[in-house]
Parts: sequence; C-alpha cells; structure tokens
Amino acid sequence: MEVVLIPSYEPNQHLLTLISELQQMRPECKILIVDDGSGPDYADLFHQAETMGSIVLQHDGNRGKGAGLKTGFTWLMVHPECTAVVCADSDGQHLPNDIVLCLDTVAAHPNCMILGVRKFKGHVPLRSRFGNTVTRLVFASTSGVYLQDTQTGLRAFAAELLPWVLTVEGDRFEYEMNMLLEAPARNIPFYQLEIETVYEKKNHSSHFHTFTDSVRVYLPILKFSSASLISALLDYGLLLLIHAWTGELLLSVVAARICTGALNYWLNRKFVFKHRTAMTSSLLRYTGLAVVLLTVNYLLLRFFTVSWSVPLGIGKILVEAILWIFSYWMQRAFVFSPVAMQKSGD
Repeated sequence: MEVVLIPSYEPNQHLLTLISELQQMRPECKILIVDDGSGPDYADLFHQAETMGSIVLQHDGNRGKGAGLKTGFTWLMVHPECTAVVCADSDGQHLPNDIVLCLDTVAAHPNCMILGVRKFKGHVPLRSRFGNTVTRLVFASTSGVYLQDTQTGLRAFAAELLPWVLTVEGDRFEYEMNMLLEAPARNIPFYQLEIETVYEKKNHSSHFHTFTDSVRVYLPILKFSSASLISALLDYGLLLLIHAWTGELLLSVVAARICTGALNYWLNRKFVFKHRTAMTSSLLRYTGLAVVLLTVNYLLLRFFTVSWSVPLGIGKILVEAILWIFSYWMQRAFVFSPVAMQKSGD
C-alpha cells in the first residue's frame, strides 16, 4: 500500500483539489491527512476530505508540522501493509504529477530518501529564494552534502525508514531540517528529483513564520556557534592568564586547550547534540578529534603565516573559521552521531 501523508493546518480548497487529482491518477493510493488543530471553522472541509475517501487524523490543538508528520508515521507503523509513503503539503505547492513521481522513484531507490527539489525559477518570492539559498549553503558546510532544496516538504521513502524518522527530534518546521541532518549519519542517501516550482501570489496557507521558525531550523547550528564562542573566549582568557603566571607559551596553550576542550565537549554533548549515552565512547572520539584539530590548526596557521606571510591575528581568524565548519560536521557525523549512540549500546 502506497500512502500520501498530508499534514494540514487551516487548509483551503487546494487540499480537496489535490485529493481529487491524486485519486484520478493513483486510485489505489491511500491518502492520510493530519488535521493539526485547525479548529471548528475547518471541520467541514476535513469532513469533505473524509467523504472523498481520505483518512483524517486530528490533533486537539496546533502542535506543528513535525508533530503532524509523526502522528501520520505512528499510524503507518501499525499498518504493516504500507510499503512507501510520500509527504506532501496541502497548499498547492506540490503537484499531483510530482507526488506520484516521488512514489514511483521509491520503488527504484528503496534505500534512499527521495527529495522533490525545486530550481526556484520564474516568479519566486525573494524571501523563499534567499532563505533556501542560505539554508542550502549552511547545510552543505555542516553536513558535507549538497542539496538543491533543503526546504522542500515533498519527501518520499520506503516503510523501512519509519522507525528512524519517528526518532528524529522536533515538532515544527525544524523537524524536516533535523531529518536531513541525521540522514547522512544513518548512511541514508538522498535522491534528488526535480519538481516544478509553484508559488501563488496570494498564498495564505503557508504557516512558516520567518523569524521564529527560521530560529528553530538553524537552532542546532546556533547552539554549536554559541558553545564554540564561549569556549573560544575562555581559551583566550586562560591562555593569557596562564602565560602571565608561568611565562611558558607551550604550557599555556596546552593547558588552556585542555580546560576549554572539556567545557566544549560538555556543552556539545549536553545542549547542542543532546547525546544521551555514556561518556566513554563519545569522549574518546572527541579526544581523537581534538588531537586532529590541534594538529591541523598548527599546520594551517604555519602555512598562512609562513608561506603566505599572513599576519598572525588574521591567520588565526581564518584557521578558526575553517576548523569551525569541519568541527561541527565531524562532531555531528562522528562524535555525537545517532549511529554512534546505537553502536555504544546505550
């Protein structure tokens, strides 16, 4: 059984049109809708969806898109006849042809997460074009994977991935970004399928709040940046203090790095990546990474200052910027990855 999962909050007639067109194109496909607390004003529309043959699950109040998707995934987990699921939006941005194409692609690539990606051609709002460009670059720098469209809600995968997607954190728009961030660590490849870019000038069914939801999407990176900044400030302070006390530069550098490394490890484990396992395995991986970073830091700094005659202060900034990206990627993929949590047996 193939399923189209549509989380919906305060939808309009686009939802009913989508249901009708999907039923004509793929009559054997089941349509599962999650009403995310839209309220009594929308009860008639969801009743019409049920009358048309869709299954409608309901939240008592608005809990967010991620929560809506998880409610649908939980329902699918108790229906083993489900073989593939495609997640689509109800606002008219995902065309029936593209939804069906994603389902067909699952059969050809059962181990992949299928992403319906847009090229953002034509009349696309500047906010959407700019937001996707920034998110795409940030995602590529922190994950090592380039995606053409990181904000697409059109995603499909085989039922075997349902247990994993239910473990991904987040209840609102950040859930979809967290899913993308965790997939590489789970060795789940992406298959990007180009779809048509659809935007309506008066699309009031989009419930993405530019500031609050953007903060949620970028929160893992913002938290990592904050932890890195705190550690860097402490590192400089301890370096100066220990050097003033001992007069030994090497001792000062090593001692400061040990102290700030311990703080940085604790912050990243507890607040950034929320690694809920025993410390032993992740601490060993973090220590190994710290040694690598310290070595690379020295080599790069020597290269900039000696080979290119870059001033030490500027060279230090360049090296730290380069290693910040590498450090985030390695800590997510290697030190605090979901796979590492499973292998540690915690």
